[in-house]
Amino acid sequence: MANKKDIIFKNVEKTFGKTKVIEHLDLHIREGERLILLGPSGCGKSTTLRMIAGLETISSGELVMEGKCVNDVPAGKRGVSMVFQNYALYPHMTVRDNICYALKAHKEEKEEIEKRLQMVLKIFGLETYVNRKPKELSGGQRQRVALARALVKRSPYLLLDEPLSNLDAQLRLQARKELVKVHQYYHQTFIYVTHDQVEAMTLGNRIALMREGKLMMLDTPYNVYHRPANVFTAKFIGSPATNIISAVWKNGLLHCGKYSLKLPDMWEKLIIASKETEFYLGIRPEHIHLHAGLSDNSLGGEVDYIEDYGNKMGIYFRMNGEEIISVDNTIPGSSGSSVSFTPDFRHIYIFEKKSENSIGYPPELDINISAQEKMMRDILSQGSQVKMGQDEVIHVHR
Repeated sequence: MANKKDIIFKNVEKTFGKTKVIEHLDLHIREGERLILLGPSGCGKSTTLRMIAGLETISSGELVMEGKCVNDVPAGKRGVSMVFQNYALYPHMTVRDNICYALKAHKEEKEEIEKRLQMVLKIFGLETYVNRKPKELSGGQRQRVALARALVKRSPYLLLDEPLSNLDAQLRLQARKELVKVHQYYHQTFIYVTHDQVEAMTLGNRIALMREGKLMMLDTPYNVYHRPANVFTAKFIGSPATNIISAVWKNGLLHCGKYSLKLPDMWEKLIIASKETEFYLGIRPEHIHLHAGLSDNSLGGEVDYIEDYGNKMGIYFRMNGEEIISVDNTIPGSSGSSVSFTPDFRHIYIFEKKSENSIGYPPELDINISAQEKMMRDILSQGSQVKMGQDEVIHVHR
């Protein structure tokens, strides 16, 4: 059942001339959650965010907020705060005036304005910069001012369009922690656009993965990573990307070129139920553990080259003319060596070749997981409490 402050897209489309950038979007964003709009450049995620903000019109369908259709409701009456990628600070105003501008425009009481100002200054560590102008601040400090300006309004909806993309790696990590902390304090509906999968996995309660204007998968970070709904999701989430191997089901075996696999009953049942014969087998690099030579019920090939990642090695090998990568802490042989591996059937994906959609996942995978795996899945799906300071406890995803 939908709450009044949920955001609901009902068969929404957006076109620019003859170009369709959002196609048949049905998306239910829950009140108070952190939803991440993720996808490659040009997939429609920023357009989706701007439609919520009222900065883009809707070509067809309905957008529901506060329990009513808001297609024709102007941006200023939607109760949203938005943080842009380029900060959009007023260069002639101090930090104080930038943060308080909207509150003054809405004629809030001076005492209330000062109270909210002091709170966000403390949250983002901006107390000593309150009288500086944007040109006197670093990029990270400007971004914190932009975030503070959005939060001080206390709008029920907080929209963020790649707000951390201009920060260096260390500042991005710090800012992500601050954003989660702030969300836990205010419980606003938090909608965040990014093409960075690390941001998506660490910030989101749920991830909406988009491609070419279509919603490809909507689920928890754990399920998006471990239970991808289609080939695109499997390849987009994770680095290095998931290995996708062409396969044919014949005579009770899954044939991958010159190699064949006898699948466990739990997977065989799903393949037979699909009534298909051509598939893609997906295996993440970290789930391939190579050894020298060839063994029974295994896949293999010849080592092409090896990359040193510091704590791990990336071993690229050729199988049936396709490049496959394994990420492991051991090297089974040098370039040109024959290697093989037997898949861990708890960590494979099988997709129909025609549709590129998953055939599903055996219920045994959930029944037979260990207590440690279950605890990790719960942490990744719901968040865990992590001590950040003497009096600060926030929820983060790992």
